[in-house]
Amino acid sequence: MKKFVTVAVVGAALALAGCGKSDDAAGAKDGDTAAASSAPVKREAGNWKTEVKLVKFDMPGVPDNVKDQMSKQFAAAGATDQCVTQEQVDKEDLAGALSKGYGDACTWTKNQIGGGKLDVAGSCNQAGQKVELAMAGTLAAKKTDILVTTKGKAPTGGDMEMQLQVVSTNTGPCKS
Repeated sequence: MKKFVTVAVVGAALALAGCGKSDDAAGAKDGDTAAASSAPVKREAGNWKTEVKLVKFDMPGVPDNVKDQMSKQFAAAGATDQCVTQEQVDKEDLAGALSKGYGDACTWTKNQIGGGKLDVAGSCNQAGQKVELAMAGTLAAKKTDILVTTKGKAPTGGDMEMQLQVVSTNTGPCKS
């Protein structure tokens, strides 16, 4: 189960890595309105507050009290703050991060990033465990809202699914 959670959290982290190049924007040219509207959105530099909420956790054989405890742990973790500099924003490339972040462990069947939207799906193999990973949501200059869904085989047998809602908001200038 720990590996399953790790893949979900890594997926969430990649979803927050920023809004960068994608196949949708590869053909964009100056003055091309259609290409410009599908171009990736760059987030603004500043302080970003990120909250991760456990939306769904289904695993056969796990008692409800364990599921409740997981929800409480995510809630207790609270929000994290991160200062993102203009230099970091300029280097962000979500599509590249997805490609490199998992190395050869993942194969992407859907990779649509552009026009303020993220819709990515694929399968990842780590330590012999296959996990389906999907990320869908909105990407804007001051806010991202991504639902990360992971599905795989539970150690207890049967299928397991977890969903995390990851919301990141620009709260203004970086704090000193």
